[in-house]
Amino acid sequence: MDIRKVGVVGAGTMGSGIAQVFALSGFDVLMRDIKEDFVARGLATIEKSLGRLASRGKITAEAQAAALARIGTTTALDPLADCDLVVEAILEDVELKRALFRELDALCRPEAILATNTSSISVTKIAAATTVPERVVGMHFFNPVPVMKLVEIIRALQTADETCQAIEAVTRAIGKTPHMIKDSFGFVVNRVLILMINEAVNCLYEGLTETEEIDEVMKLGANHPMGPLALADLIGLDVVLNIMETLYSGFDDPKYRPSPLLKQMVDARYLGRKTGRGFYRYDTA
Repeated sequence: MDIRKVGVVGAGTMGSGIAQVFALSGFDVLMRDIKEDFVARGLATIEKSLGRLASRGKITAEAQAAALARIGTTTALDPLADCDLVVEAILEDVELKRALFRELDALCRPEAILATNTSSISVTKIAAATTVPERVVGMHFFNPVPVMKLVEIIRALQTADETCQAIEAVTRAIGKTPHMIKDSFGFVVNRVLILMINEAVNCLYEGLTETEEIDEVMKLGANHPMGPLALADLIGLDVVLNIMETLYSGFDDPKYRPSPLLKQMVDARYLGRKTGRGFYRYDTA
């Protein structure tokens, strides 16, 4: 399938990043969110990101202007009807995603591909909400999207070979590296990574040592560029907890039980960088 126009549903951190990489790679993009404020904030994020790339000589001023010109915005779903590919990047809630995919199924052309950027939810379950489950696929980007090269392509039980091939090709076209993964809760990266982060939180909860020490020993002992607790702050502790709960309920295995401290941090709204406080403080001068 020839993919030329891409819809992105969700203008938050992931959605705006996805819109940016497609537009910068020459695709026409329509970014949608439910409120004008959300859309405006997402577009401002893209403008700032492209400005940084231009100031550092990573892209030309012409490429910056052309990418911005390729991005349209909307608060309605109807304008997405003529998109060749729609990438969903909304809240990590299975029923919200299934409801959206039912709407997209009724709206988009039967040959359009519907992709979800879910980080842990069953793509098979999302696909089952549509009449064209063979056209539904996972397209799991990583944060920050403009920087991170990996895209996990998640093949649901129903996904057709042609859909996977088209998504693999478009992933390469936007400068990313695709890896095909069979559908399973958390897929590969998050199934390994989030469990490690949860264990780091448990080490802190049990008083083995301090936050900085846990991160430092993992950097020195495992050659990680960033410690797991600092990484959790970057990801967002609410996101980490959400993925842990999806793994725990999906596999019904106690090894995926979220740390009590992780739950407390989220209850306190200490979510990491986005709230100014997580395992570290970011709201001080």
